[in-house]
Amino acid sequence: MIDLSTDYLGLKLKNPLVPSASPLSRHLDTALRLEDAGAAALVMYSLFEEELQAEDAMLDRFLLHADLGHGEADSFLPGGGEFQGGLERYLSHLHQLKRRLEIPVVASLNGVSPSGWVELGRALEQAGADALELNVYHVAADMMQSGKAVEARYLDLLGDLRRVVNLPIVMKLSPFFSSLPNFVRQLEAAGAQGVALFNRFYQPDIDLDDLRMTDQLHLSSAEEALLRIRWIAILHGRTQLTLAATGGVHSESEALKLVLAGADVVHLASCLLQHGPGKLTEILAAMQNWMEEKEYESLAQLKGSMSQQNLPDPSLVARASYLRVLDSFSPRPGVWS
Repeated sequence: MIDLSTDYLGLKLKNPLVPSASPLSRHLDTALRLEDAGAAALVMYSLFEEELQAEDAMLDRFLLHADLGHGEADSFLPGGGEFQGGLERYLSHLHQLKRRLEIPVVASLNGVSPSGWVELGRALEQAGADALELNVYHVAADMMQSGKAVEARYLDLLGDLRRVVNLPIVMKLSPFFSSLPNFVRQLEAAGAQGVALFNRFYQPDIDLDDLRMTDQLHLSSAEEALLRIRWIAILHGRTQLTLAATGGVHSESEALKLVLAGADVVHLASCLLQHGPGKLTEILAAMQNWMEEKEYESLAQLKGSMSQQNLPDPSLVARASYLRVLDSFSPRPGVWS
């Protein structure tokens, strides 16, 4: 029997497949189906501080201003305690998941203010989360903000949380840092237990008919896994942090390649949204079959064997591959004739 177990933020998992933050975790029934399908842990959908602030403002307007000019209506207004806000709903759902699931549950937090990160992080820990994923969705659009200032933003909030939260913390990063390995080293020194590579920034589009900016959700494609393979291969063996790959996993091929590169866990979202929990079972079974054919006995034996540190030619994940790929292309016959 192949040992598929792996370590994720100090948690021992039965295999490396972990559904990432998505709408799939919003319903208990779906979470139970994912566990039955073989999920080794579950990352909850993100808790957004902006949504909590907007909800609080709306409730404040309703409770405090709805009776203006109508004093007789005051007695009909409900008390604030009769409403369950977004934070309460999230914490209640976290409690429910922890009661019913046997696998670890990771809370996902997306804050905007230093106090918000800290207060919400503390609440998630008290509610029983096994770990905390910080989804720092920050687009550096300020021309006066340096790359060092962007890094400081992440490091400061990590430090603030680390002082009040004992949970393992994983930082979900974008691929746009100028020196990712150095930044990962700084995160490790600041107290992170893991990094998730990479956050998918959803890009605005332009409607040519109405001449307006539009938002549209595009699910990932398998080609997106390539960027994750490169950077995880570079980082493996050079940090003690858990390396989580997120984005572009649609089959056992991407999952196996990411583990070969050095990923400790592989996150799934788009493929599950498209095909349901059975896709996770299918990927897990196919990974086992491949490992049996290649005579691997454990995931640990497989993990990182194709990382930069273990390659005979480390330049294959750096500049040499760039030159080799460019030289290898040739157009189809007749295209340029």
